[in-house]
Amino acid sequence: MKSAIEAVYHISCPAEAAEERARAVAVEQSVEMPVAAIEDERVLGEIVGEVRGVRELRPGLHEARIGLNVETTGHDAGQLINMLFGNASLLEDVILADADFPAETLRAFGGPRQGFAELRARGGVQGRALTASALKPQGMPAAKLADLARRFAEGGVDYIKDDHGLADQAYSPFAERVAAVAAAMRQTGGRTRYVPSLTGDLDALKGQIRVARDNGVDTVMLAPMVSGLSNLQALVRQNADMAFLAHPSLGGAARIAPPLLIGKLFRLFGAGAVVFPNYGGRFGYSRDTCRALAHAALDPWGGLAPSVPVPAGGMTLARVPELLDFYGAEVMLLIGGNLLAARERLVEETAAFVASVERYFYG
Repeated sequence: MKSAIEAVYHISCPAEAAEERARAVAVEQSVEMPVAAIEDERVLGEIVGEVRGVRELRPGLHEARIGLNVETTGHDAGQLINMLFGNASLLEDVILADADFPAETLRAFGGPRQGFAELRARGGVQGRALTASALKPQGMPAAKLADLARRFAEGGVDYIKDDHGLADQAYSPFAERVAAVAAAMRQTGGRTRYVPSLTGDLDALKGQIRVARDNGVDTVMLAPMVSGLSNLQALVRQNADMAFLAHPSLGGAARIAPPLLIGKLFRLFGAGAVVFPNYGGRFGYSRDTCRALAHAALDPWGGLAPSVPVPAGGMTLARVPELLDFYGAEVMLLIGGNLLAARERLVEETAAFVASVERYFYG
C-alpha cells in the first residue's frame, strides 16, 4: 500500500478472536466483500485494508492498527470519515480510537486558515487565554439577544457566540439576529467578536456567511456532525479569511474517541477553534480526555495551524484559576450560564471573568 492512513481501533472481544475481528474490520472499511471473490490484483494489493498490528490493551480489549489506502478518501471530509468508520460504526464491539495521516492528507485538507494566532490577534490578545460567552436561551427575540451581547461586550469578553440551538427560527431569524448583535458590538466600540451559529443545508450556510460578512462579522460557528463534515471543508476553502468554531453537537453519537474527532479531524477540516465538554461540567469528559483533546488541537502537526481548544459545558467563574492551571494560556475559556445567572450584574460578572483570566500568572 503506497500511501495509507493508519486507523487505530479498539475491539472488545476474547483474545482468541482478536486477529479475526481485526481482519473483518479491515475488509469492512475497505472493500466490503469476501476477499476471496476479488480477482483484480491492484485491489488486492492496494485497496484491501491491511492489518498492521493487534495487541491486547487489557483482558477483553484489543487495539488493531489497520492501513487504509488514502486514495479511497478522495480527499473529501465526509468520505474520509466514511472510510475510517462508516460500516465499522455499526459494529457494537468497535471504537475508532485514533488515526495517523500521511503528509498527502494533511496537504489536501490544509487545516485552519484562521487558527489560534489569528483568533488572538482579532481580539487584541497577547500572552493570555481567550475568553468567551454564549447568547442563550433560545426562544428570545433578536433584540433581547443583542442586548445580552452588548452587556457581555461591555464586560470585555473576547468572543460571544450564539448558543448552538439558535438557528433561523421565527422568534429570532438569523439575518435579523446577526444585524442586531453586530450593531450592538459596534456601539460598544470594543474588540469583542460576535460568532453567529450557521445552520441548514449548504445553500443556507453559504447565504448565512454572506449575511455575516455584510454585517462585518469575521468569525462563525457550526456543528460539523450536524451540518456535515464536507460542508465544513467546503466553507473553509471558500472563505479563507473567515474563522470557524466547531461545536461538538452529535459528536458523542458515534464511538469515535473525542481527541480524534474534535481535536484532530475538526482541526484537519479547517476549524480554528473546537468546543468540547470540559471535565467537571454538565457532561463529564475525563481530565485525561480533555488533556488529550487539547493536545490534539494544539500540537505541531505537519505544518497545520493549531486550533484553539474551547472547554465548555457548565463552567463557572470560580473555576477559572483551576482551568488555567490545567490548560495554561493556550485555551479559550467559555462561560455562559454561570455569567447569565448574574442577571442585572452581568456586566460586572463578565468583567470579573475577564479580570481573572488577565491577572492569572502564566508561569
